Amino acid sequence: MTDTGGMVLSAPMAGWAMPLADVPDAVFAQGMMGSGVAIDPVDGVLHAPCDATVTSIHAARHAVALTTDDGAELLLHIGIDSVAMGGEGFEALVAPATRVAAGTPLIRFDLDLLARRASATATPVLVVGEGFVATPIATGRIVAIGEPLLSITRVADTAAPAPSANGNAGRWESLTVALPHGLHARPAARIAAAVRGRDAVVTLVCGDRRASALSMTGLLGIGAVHGAHVSIEAQGADADAVTAAIVDILTATSEPDSAPPPPPARPRIAVAELEPGVIAGVGAVPGVAIGTVRWLRAAEIVAPPGSGNSAAERDALARGLDRLRAELEGGHGVMAAHRAMLEDPDLLMAFDTAVADGRGAAEAALSVTRAQAAALAANSDPRLAERADDLRDIGQRLASAILGTTPEAFTVCGDEILLADDLLPSQLAALVGMPAGIAIVRGGPTSHVAIMAAARGIPMVVALGQAVADLTDGATLIVDGDAGTVHLAPDDAALTRARTRIATSAEAIRVAREGADGRPATTSDGHEIAVCVNLGDAIEAAAAIADGAEGCGLLRTELLFLDRPTPPTRDEQAATYRAIATAMAGRPLTIRLLDIGGDKPAPYLAIPAEENPALGLRGIRVALAHPDVLEAQVAAILDAADAGPVKIMVPMVASLAEVMAVRAVVDRLRGDRQVSIGAMVETPAAAIAADLIAQACDFLSIGTNDLTQYALAMDRGNAAVAGGIDGLHPAVLRLIAATCEGAARHKVPVGVCGGMAADPLAAPILIGLGVVSLSVPPARVVATRALVAGLSHAAARAHAATAQTLTSAAEVRALARAFAQGNAA
Repeated sequence: MTDTGGMVLSAPMAGWAMPLADVPDAVFAQGMMGSGVAIDPVDGVLHAPCDATVTSIHAARHAVALTTDDGAELLLHIGIDSVAMGGEGFEALVAPATRVAAGTPLIRFDLDLLARRASATATPVLVVGEGFVATPIATGRIVAIGEPLLSITRVADTAAPAPSANGNAGRWESLTVALPHGLHARPAARIAAAVRGRDAVVTLVCGDRRASALSMTGLLGIGAVHGAHVSIEAQGADADAVTAAIVDILTATSEPDSAPPPPPARPRIAVAELEPGVIAGVGAVPGVAIGTVRWLRAAEIVAPPGSGNSAAERDALARGLDRLRAELEGGHGVMAAHRAMLEDPDLLMAFDTAVADGRGAAEAALSVTRAQAAALAANSDPRLAERADDLRDIGQRLASAILGTTPEAFTVCGDEILLADDLLPSQLAALVGMPAGIAIVRGGPTSHVAIMAAARGIPMVVALGQAVADLTDGATLIVDGDAGTVHLAPDDAALTRARTRIATSAEAIRVAREGADGRPATTSDGHEIAVCVNLGDAIEAAAAIADGAEGCGLLRTELLFLDRPTPPTRDEQAATYRAIATAMAGRPLTIRLLDIGGDKPAPYLAIPAEENPALGLRGIRVALAHPDVLEAQVAAILDAADAGPVKIMVPMVASLAEVMAVRAVVDRLRGDRQVSIGAMVETPAAAIAADLIAQACDFLSIGTNDLTQYALAMDRGNAAVAGGIDGLHPAVLRLIAATCEGAARHKVPVGVCGGMAADPLAAPILIGLGVVSLSVPPARVVATRALVAGLSHAAARAHAATAQTLTSAAEVRALARAFAQGNAA
């Protein structure tokens, strides 16, 4: 065959481009229909891949045939076995004989319906007929609409010779099409295969339309539906045999190839091996930092033995408590939490008992907090396990206050990486200077220290293990909070790559901050994604608004309830909520109802100890079990509605009944005050039943941390399995997709307020799955707005569709890194 010129077809839809061999149908996979590629789509419109004329549209509207200006015949076939849908969910946007330009919408289709009803959504894009051959340009990756997809080359004339004159005058046959779905792609391919290479010229006639048996596009365009009358006209020595074969195909009452095909071949993403010198940990705060090691090795406090005078030791303990309370007075965030924990009557009683047993005051402070911290660290409820560091920290600070010592100031520079075996909140708060990044031998990604680092925008990697224990001060490190790695002794190439990433990110953040003028964050192709902030108090609100936060997607209220002998009053709560609503300056404030539970987190609730608190009385179950507490909080939130728009978010929902119970309380108390009600999707039950729960909600918000641990049956507080917990696991992504799909049936928006919202590798996938708002820590607002601005929504949908087909979180992260690098290029 001789090349005589060619042209390029562009992708008619966004999605994963695959070789025809991967299509789960032998007719397409074996090239019986023609050459080309297939696309697994992520949106519901098929576009023209080039300038062409519409030859025909199948009666089921799932396939369209085109003829290019060069005479090449094209077939675009949406889905596999989609003809069985009978046209449901398909809308033809053009008519036969219409002249179309590249990019013209041809068919609109319901992708969700196609996914449920067809055996596969793979859409072959084919060159059919004689005289042209197609060569794939893009396969095994995501393509966007209009991206080069196929190269079509004209080949030398290979037309079959005229039928021989051997006395055979020809054959004529009439029949009624018995195929259940009429003449569509699969039987058309078998008819063409029966004729190709035989000594016969065959034409099929249906009404006033005629087509050569060798023309795929022609056969699909004659309208030979089930029950139609078709005539076969054949000439040549093989006319009888070919006609008989065609009759058998068209009069069959079932299709031998219509049985459900095997699952489509999924794209395999190679999980790259770590480079030499790269150590894997767990990313706690996104971002990249370069610096030299600066070890923080805090000296252990040595408490003197008891004096034997219990009264004197009690006095020393009381003075130490007063001194520490004064130090913490007026603090917010973690420091306010520590101040509240010092009022825990159980903790104070334990101190007093230890002193009565002969321990010194400082020794009692250390021994009691260490013992309670060890018990909390072993708790299956991650919220409680994460408080272990706080208790150790309180013990250290209280012992120092009792002994009258002041921890030596620790100075760190902006070009240094802070390295520690573990890091306490007070140690981070007391630093003089700000490090470029933080690397921790132990620790967890959801600890208070991680939250504090995120608020300061310091890239952080935790759980690195002993691989970094032998590093010395002055060694160069790259901390990659996005990938969860540190690079030891990086070479010049690695340093250059890291500096480029840092500079690119800084420029994107600068542009985003300049554009933080109240406008919503918008993708490069015009889709609005709300970027909100997670708050703990009013102090953080002003800075977040200046950075462009469009509202608060999560206000945690637990600190008002924990570590105190009585619940906060309605007025006390209302004052707190009103102050934050005022600070939000008219932007919506989403207040999560009390979300505690487990091993006696609040003495006044008298929740019994449970063998598995994570599956016990927690979240909204606690509030519903204590209606007085629920009503007081709801009333306080409603009282704050005069300061700005507020929303009520119900935590740990597992059923519609729970939301309805809360809504009944709100409706009874609201009067003429307006408030939206939403549910947190943190359980697989809520994700799968999102279409049911959404009936009673104005919005849904996904808590990805808990959703991940429940979906994977891995406790975030258990070091033995914590390394396997990753929200980018395909199972978690599918639950998020199910949530978005279920909520969409009731036009209920879905946001994410969990850790994945702030993960730059996860956020594009979340947006592609249908999430319309991301609520992130204050320090991530600008960076997230920048990420959204640099993202194509169409590309994100294609990316998310591919991510769901992979087999592990590691594969998804590899794909996400490649996607991020492609966006940055």
